[in-house]
Amino acid sequence: MGLMNTLFWDTYAFVRAIEGGHDYNKFIKGYSIITTRLNLMELHYTLLRTHNKRIADTYYERLKKYAVKFEDEIIKKSNIFKLINKKKKLSYVDCVGYILAKEQGIKFLTGDEGFKDLDNVEFVK
Repeated sequence: MGLMNTLFWDTYAFVRAIEGGHDYNKFIKGYSIITTRLNLMELHYTLLRTHNKRIADTYYERLKKYAVKFEDEIIKKSNIFKLINKKKKLSYVDCVGYILAKEQGIKFLTGDEGFKDLDNVEFVK
């Protein structure tokens, strides 16, 4: 499957899909998923907090095959992006994901309000 059918899933998107957010179902079939281990770290913590260790571990293991590596340059660009958008109070993890998606030429799938009006975003709330 080409990059045209690939989406970067941020933590918000995973949480919504896991908790039954039917608005995310249309992005599962027919799309390839990428994310980072940083997003999986956030997801694992969220599921530990809201559910339990078994569920958190299960989703981490199930989704880690979609995690891609990224270069140091992505971190530097992400910090510039975070600084430019400091009023939005975006997380470092989300900034990395957004910049990585943009660099890959794929959409950043999120429901995070801070990204609502940015380019290269598939915003679903």
